[in-house]
Amino acid sequence: MILIADSGSTKCDWILYNDDKANPIKIRTKGLNPAILSKKQLKNTITKNGDLFSYKDLVTSVHFFGAGCGTKKNQQKINKILTKFFKNALASTHEDIMAAVYATTSTPAVVCILGTGSNCCYFDGKTTHLKSPALGYILMDEGSGNYFGKELLKAYYYNQMPKGLKNTFEKDYNLKEKEVIKQLYKSATPNKYLAEFARFMFEHENTPFIKNMIADGICKFVENNIMQYGTELKTVPLHFVGSIAYFAKEHIQEALTKKGLKAQYFIRRPIDTIIDNIVHEPA
Repeated sequence: MILIADSGSTKCDWILYNDDKANPIKIRTKGLNPAILSKKQLKNTITKNGDLFSYKDLVTSVHFFGAGCGTKKNQQKINKILTKFFKNALASTHEDIMAAVYATTSTPAVVCILGTGSNCCYFDGKTTHLKSPALGYILMDEGSGNYFGKELLKAYYYNQMPKGLKNTFEKDYNLKEKEVIKQLYKSATPNKYLAEFARFMFEHENTPFIKNMIADGICKFVENNIMQYGTELKTVPLHFVGSIAYFAKEHIQEALTKKGLKAQYFIRRPIDTIIDNIVHEPA
């Protein structure tokens, strides 16, 4: 059996296949980001899941794609946990951008992630090429869930949010300063916490204030990330993956049109289409 995992910092989608693509088994766990979680936390999330435990002896191949898996050290960290748990399986671990690639194409393209975090790469048909490093939620990640979470919180505390919207925001979330500070500076996953505010943004995206916020964040992502691949985009298509990309599709299309660009695919969950292009042999 082939097991594929696509993990962000917020959640991890697992999909289990038999000999064909029909009737796959889908499982969801908490996110497994080795850059921010300890080995014990990663191990507990996997080993204590009843569904994964039920199939652990039947799995022969595991393909793990995750946020925080861009270094050999973190790849090995995940691989050791996977091979110890799935004793009959070979395992390969790759950064999450490869899941986005396999979910959209097997041929050259520029592929973008807009989910809890954000990223962009050029896929030449075999490997990915990044023109800027992915330095995460503190320095980068424009257009991502955690980016918009920060923008919403700043607008709220700087009293820039319209009164009606501010009142609704207060009702929907615990915005006591002590709680926010605790989540931002003492939590193991502050990016996940920030990304949870994106739901509010899309629930109120028809308000002028939120529309401008979304447009501004998307334009920054296009300018800072996509436009670095201007030469490649003259000959290859552009694809988007992730929940923010899916829900902000119209805003993205509008920003791209201003640059003379057009996106081909918008896929919410890579796990739904990744089997179409994945190579069934761990690297």
